[in-house]
Amino acid sequence: MKTTIGFIGLGNMGTPIAKNLLASGYHLQVYNRTLSKIDELGSEGVTKCQSPAEAAASVQFVISMLSDDEVLRESTTGDGGILKTLQPNAVHISMSTISPDTAEELAKLHQQAGSSYLAAPVFGRPEAAAARKLWICISGDEKTKTNARPILDCLGQAVIDFGDKTGGANVVKIAGNFMIMASMEMMAEAYTLAEKNGLDRVQVSEFFGSTLFAAPIFQNYGKLIANKQYQPVGFKSKLGYKDARLAFKLSQTSEMPMPTVNTVHNRLLTAVAKGWGETDWVEGVSRGVSDDAGL
Repeated sequence: MKTTIGFIGLGNMGTPIAKNLLASGYHLQVYNRTLSKIDELGSEGVTKCQSPAEAAASVQFVISMLSDDEVLRESTTGDGGILKTLQPNAVHISMSTISPDTAEELAKLHQQAGSSYLAAPVFGRPEAAAARKLWICISGDEKTKTNARPILDCLGQAVIDFGDKTGGANVVKIAGNFMIMASMEMMAEAYTLAEKNGLDRVQVSEFFGSTLFAAPIFQNYGKLIANKQYQPVGFKSKLGYKDARLAFKLSQTSEMPMPTVNTVHNRLLTAVAKGWGETDWVEGVSRGVSDDAGL
């Protein structure tokens, strides 16, 4: 008999993750705010639910992949939230990019309810999720991590443990997304500098990506930035701005000066202010730099 998992959130990342769980033999009780999105999963092994509470009912595991702190908090603690039905000893695996404070808060609420919360944010764009190539960062109670491991192992290329402090994996995720944003800003500025001086920005990108900066971020994002390739949208600029806000807030509460956070925060805020919030964050950064350069 197939194990049933609750699943909440079918965005660009949630959909391929859900499809991989189905392909691995799990049955899913699925809730998504736009219910018609559930139809994209097909009918085999899928139960359509009307609320997060319904998706979390009578299961040992529920996975959420939601856009931000407030949406996750409401889906967990609201009138139709996960905690209304999640049974004792069940595990809520949260794959969202949120603040460590929110993770700690939700972990306490789960503990009070007799269930467990596991922080499990991921690195990778939708195509990586579809190919089971995500890097999954986890933190929380040791028993909870052990119990969730078989599910997580079928979703990514590695699961990396960042300790028993629930918010630890979220700090890693925020730090990592900051590094991606900063790298994109740096590449966009460098390749636009080359373009302004009559050079082929694609050739410059290929040179750096195969020599001094021969790493996936510079090769993959570098190619998109150099070619000004902004479709398909994998991660929206408004979500990038949300992550920049998280990094900025964490730097302030940690009393950690991060001058580059100000740069990427303002870059993505500008993109949202210009009406580019639904575009890929590569466009939010790269197009912004090109605009500033008069190109």
